[in-house]
Amino acid sequence: LKGPSFYVFSTPPVSTFDWVRAERTYHLCEVLFKVHKFWLAEDCWLQANLYLGLQDFDFEDQRPYCFSVMAGHGKSHVFNVELGSELAVWEKSFQRATFMEVQRSGSRTYMCSWQGEMLCFTVDFAMGFTCFESKTKNVLWRFKFSQLKGSSDDGKTRVNLLFQNLDTKQIETKELEFQDLTAVLHCVHSFIAAKVASVDPGFVDSQSLATKYMCSS
Repeated sequence: LKGPSFYVFSTPPVSTFDWVRAERTYHLCEVLFKVHKFWLAEDCWLQANLYLGLQDFDFEDQRPYCFSVMAGHGKSHVFNVELGSELAVWEKSFQRATFMEVQRSGSRTYMCSWQGEMLCFTVDFAMGFTCFESKTKNVLWRFKFSQLKGSSDDGKTRVNLLFQNLDTKQIETKELEFQDLTAVLHCVHSFIAAKVASVDPGFVDSQSLATKYMCSS
């Protein structure tokens, strides 16, 4: 974890020059950290699915403290640490780094298509969600984070976002298509989590499964 990015190395970097030799580099807002399993005192393992709607990975090994980082286009990296306390540190570090990056960047914009037109979709920490025409910058619709009531996707390129109209209280469905849908969904998750954490400092700790286990043991 460094600045706005998550780097994957085959060997640890020992100098500044080594940072440009990373095998993979991802933007923090577009990846999802997930604790998968750890061993409990009763010698049984707990499958930890922290984020609904995401399928679990099949592990070939039985190492106790595992986490994964899910990236765009369905890519993922699975990691193992020696101690449960290290797992908790990684989880908290990811949460803190992502929160800081969301606040630093403020917004992220993605090209998308809607009803056959090429548009731009912006996730903004202050404003929420905005969809506008790429050429004229004319805003087609805008909703706050609190108006997002649900979503569904085809697992490929298309997502349906369900927003509640503040005047009519009715649910409006906005269908969008993205080249890298996974990265966009991760970004939405990062911004919403950061928004909640900004008004509820205890939110991050309440979502930390690894930290809960370490404290209870």
